[in-house]
Amino acid sequence: MGQTASQPLASSSAVPSGCPMHQKAPAPDAPAKCPVDHKALASSSSSAAPAACPVSHDSLSPLNQMPVLSQAPAPNQSVALPTDRTLSSIPKADDQNAKWEYPSPQQFYNALVRKGWETPEEHVETMVQIHNFLNERAWDEVLRWEREYHGDDNVQLARFMGKPGTLSPKARLMQFAGWLLPTRFSSEPPFDRHDWLIHRPRTNESVRYVIDYYSAPPEPDGSPVFSLDVRPALDNWSGIRMRIGDLTEGVWKRERQREERRA
Repeated sequence: MGQTASQPLASSSAVPSGCPMHQKAPAPDAPAKCPVDHKALASSSSSAAPAACPVSHDSLSPLNQMPVLSQAPAPNQSVALPTDRTLSSIPKADDQNAKWEYPSPQQFYNALVRKGWETPEEHVETMVQIHNFLNERAWDEVLRWEREYHGDDNVQLARFMGKPGTLSPKARLMQFAGWLLPTRFSSEPPFDRHDWLIHRPRTNESVRYVIDYYSAPPEPDGSPVFSLDVRPALDNWSGIRMRIGDLTEGVWKRERQREERRA
């Protein structure tokens, strides 16, 4: 995703190959989105029932708006999946000594089944590896922003929410740019979006980051490639100042490169 101002990350050999995670749903007109059930919204089973939210919010975690994922095998599951969970490098804001945990392959599979995605069970472990890899790279980018503009990367992830069906303003702008200048920009939308609320212990500030996840053309050997656009949201002065600084730095960097070529 070369259009990002936050030096997007692309993965090639570091990402396991052959993952079907980003294949689209069977319906050809369905928008691109991540198959992980970030909201766990279930459709109502009765058309006669009164209109109401189908999710019991009492059972949702306030940290990520997700229910507790079961470790039990799904109905008709034919392959046993691991239930071990991987510890991330991302510190939790409510406990300085704790880190966020990624879902186990069994939990991941249960989330996909709930969403109604056709999921080859034998690929689930690879899908989890890619899911974890992308989130680690996203956190690295958050730390880069914080280090560069605040001189401190001792930050924590307070909470997050997946918004796979909601395009960020920048993603909409890039889609328009792809329609207007197709040879320079891609019009393919991100397959997922996360909003992460970051806590800065030193100043007791909170800042929201927006992360757009894009698929890129695969490597010649078929290995999948992804790009991340990670940036602070423009909903407070801190985020605005950081984005302006990043944009200005990008302009000066290009000017310095031109001068070096002329010399």
